[in-house]
Amino acid sequence: MSALEDVVRPSLARIVAPGDGYAPDRGEYWGSGFFIAPGWLLTCAHVVGKGGAEVWRSRSPVGVTWQGGTTTGEVVLAKPRPEPSRTGRGRWDFPDIALVRVHGADDARCVWLSDRAPTIPAPVGLHGWSRQTGALGMRHGIGEASTLDGKALLLTGSLPVEGVSGGPVVDRRYGSVIAMNKGVGRTEGAAVPITALRELYDVRGGDILHTVMREHDLHHLARFTRPGPDPDWTRTQARLRGPGAPGLAPALRVHLYGHFAHLPPPDGPADVTDLVQEVKSRVVQEDYRSPFAHGPRTWREGAGLLHGLRDLSDKGSRPELDVDAVLLYAAKVARHTALERAADTEPERLGRFTRWIEEQATLYAHAAIREDIDGLLSGLCERAAGRPAGPVLVREEPPRAGADVLLDIGEPVYGERYPLSVRLLYDGRDVTPVYSNDLGVRRHELQQYLREPLAEALRLGDRGEHLAVVEAFLPRALFDEPLDEWRLVADDTDDAGDDEDADLFDEQSMPLGLRRTVLVRDRRRNARPPTPEWRRRWTGAMRGPLTGVPLRGEATDGGHPPDGRRESRLAAYGRLSSSGDACVPVFCGPVGSGAGREAMAVALAAGHPLVLWRRDGHDHDECRAFHRSAARLLGLAGRAEGLHRHVRDLRIDVSDPENALSEGLAGRIAVLYDPPDRPPYGTEMMRPPPMAGPAPA
Repeated sequence: MSALEDVVRPSLARIVAPGDGYAPDRGEYWGSGFFIAPGWLLTCAHVVGKGGAEVWRSRSPVGVTWQGGTTTGEVVLAKPRPEPSRTGRGRWDFPDIALVRVHGADDARCVWLSDRAPTIPAPVGLHGWSRQTGALGMRHGIGEASTLDGKALLLTGSLPVEGVSGGPVVDRRYGSVIAMNKGVGRTEGAAVPITALRELYDVRGGDILHTVMREHDLHHLARFTRPGPDPDWTRTQARLRGPGAPGLAPALRVHLYGHFAHLPPPDGPADVTDLVQEVKSRVVQEDYRSPFAHGPRTWREGAGLLHGLRDLSDKGSRPELDVDAVLLYAAKVARHTALERAADTEPERLGRFTRWIEEQATLYAHAAIREDIDGLLSGLCERAAGRPAGPVLVREEPPRAGADVLLDIGEPVYGERYPLSVRLLYDGRDVTPVYSNDLGVRRHELQQYLREPLAEALRLGDRGEHLAVVEAFLPRALFDEPLDEWRLVADDTDDAGDDEDADLFDEQSMPLGLRRTVLVRDRRRNARPPTPEWRRRWTGAMRGPLTGVPLRGEATDGGHPPDGRRESRLAAYGRLSSSGDACVPVFCGPVGSGAGREAMAVALAAGHPLVLWRRDGHDHDECRAFHRSAARLLGLAGRAEGLHRHVRDLRIDVSDPENALSEGLAGRIAVLYDPPDRPPYGTEMMRPPPMAGPAPA
């Protein structure tokens, strides 16, 4: 066996039908799995799905056989969870992942999980159990992993054989598990990246993953510091790396993650990404903000994002900066948890961690980084314990900026299901994911599915005096969706009395648009580079003064023509193209269908970044009052950046029915506010995942 096979094999398990009568030759074998922490097994959802609906409800155990014996376990987390009629049959969508709590397996040897997305292409080893060649036994193959899409890795070379689904895929360069075997097609296999574990945090009960990852890291630290006769992952990784290799050594990393395991976990991805960005800006010594493909959920993932950090400025400094970066990040994590989570932090544990950081910084860090670390850690343990401490000498960092929230709803897939994502936008450029649902939901379910992710993203985006803006990238058919009327909590006030209802009115219960800026953006246009017309008009709108122009030529401030004539598309394009750069198209009606949608497409083609309309049905007699209100609104705003406050004020004003009638806004006003380059190529076109993955292996 190779060194990697030697550490992988003891962690492998086979998933079987429960019961004392199990025998390898009797057909109860379901698939493979592997231990990621003592008593915790990872496998594919379709493997445990063979046990039927009772397994999914945790009412029936699954059988687990591994080097330590045979026992049972329960499915704790899984995604996707199938409809009862589908359980155990057919093909399974990504991520196809399940976490099983295994009884009596606290002494199980565990794999090392990668702390970052794999570097592609990667030479890999595929491991699992199979009876493909006869008797049930362990199988091992060599191949290469490349990216298939955001949800999967493509495997070539030795392909997964039947039965190895749920087994680990190991990166042979670095000695870490980067994926899990899922299935095989005609010429290639597919694997679930280990980063798919992040998706389980959002499943009900997903917080248990913090415990699992804590036990994972403490297991490997114990195996390294108290070595036995069997090989451990850390020493195996060191041999693969070779003596004298630059960068973060496996021994330093396993100690660091062991210390992280004793800290309270981050509240969300922003806690991790903010610190990572601060570290990159300091160590590389430039304004360094980088996008994150996934939202990190653990402190160890933040360190993983700093592996291989290099100085690309060619200023003569050390090219490898990841040790400096990781140690500075560790000091920032220690400070963050001591000051922000003091009640959950053990002062004794924190003291051990800070002393360890100081020792490693003395040995390995650049003098300037050592000075930063000393300032960050000065008096920290005393403060965490509530004892007096001297002044903290911390290098001044720019205040952490707040973020805005990008709500992205894709074009419908699988009939009428809209894929969703919620992300944070920093400085108008850099994006961090918070939530995604690629399978999509129906239109009437949008608010239900987005309520909690939006609330979480807004909480992370609010910082200091900054109140996060909601920027909604929408398909044009959804431009009239009443996003500004959505609430972050379910509306349960219908049966409440007056006094009770008064208590329920707060910043969470009121409609989004009454407290925050809620903007509509065109996702189709933002998927392409901005046109010159769009850039020119945005510059004009930023300079002002804003004035109104009818979106449709026949729908003017004088009302609709009596003969019902409609302006042609080319005529509308010519008129809107020749209007001033600070002109804002105004329409007294919805734009998600019919003539309004056609006119909106023309306005977007002409480069207009701002449009005002009312998204409700109405009598034509009300349009004159609406155009007067719109003209007054644009005059008060003056420029594009002044539009937000006046739209919000108007929304509050017309939420009173009497004011709405006098303003000609019996419905609600909607705003397209669509700047180019915020962020660059603001959305990626959402592509639906395959309805079915490769055939299970």
